[in-house]
Amino acid sequence: MTYRDRFEAVYDAYYPAIHQYAARRTGSPDDAADVISETFLTAWRRIGDVPEGEEALLWLYGVARRVLANQQRGASRRAALTERLRAELAADRPAGSVDLDHVRAAFDALSERDREVLALACWEDLTGQQIAKVLKCTPIVARTRLHRARKRMAAALERQTSMTVAMGEA
Repeated sequence: MTYRDRFEAVYDAYYPAIHQYAARRTGSPDDAADVISETFLTAWRRIGDVPEGEEALLWLYGVARRVLANQQRGASRRAALTERLRAELAADRPAGSVDLDHVRAAFDALSERDREVLALACWEDLTGQQIAKVLKCTPIVARTRLHRARKRMAAALERQTSMTVAMGEA
């Protein structure tokens, strides 16, 4: 029997059991699929170490158990890193700074046309002349559109701030 035949026999015989094992111990189908694939990848790489008969299932359970432990350690590390970054960003935010969620909400409330001209100016750091080339208009029209979009953005930010203050007082 070739290594491939041996692996296929193990896979066919024990996939349902490993699937159930992983599904009962993970929070999502994606996590279960990761456990299953890592378990059988290990079996493929180490097919010479996989015992015969029912012992193969026990060996696969052991591999799946270690894969789950690694997965959980990784999730814990990511959660700790996320929390640490959140705390650092909160500490770095200057007093009285604008909440980025408010800026995003105000930006999203603008028309597509206003968002585009503001994005070209702010995110891409283009000049009025360059914006005109991108938008295929004259520089005067581009500067006018940018000026008006900035005014509408300021008004949208003011509305967002007013709504936040009103909600906070409610």
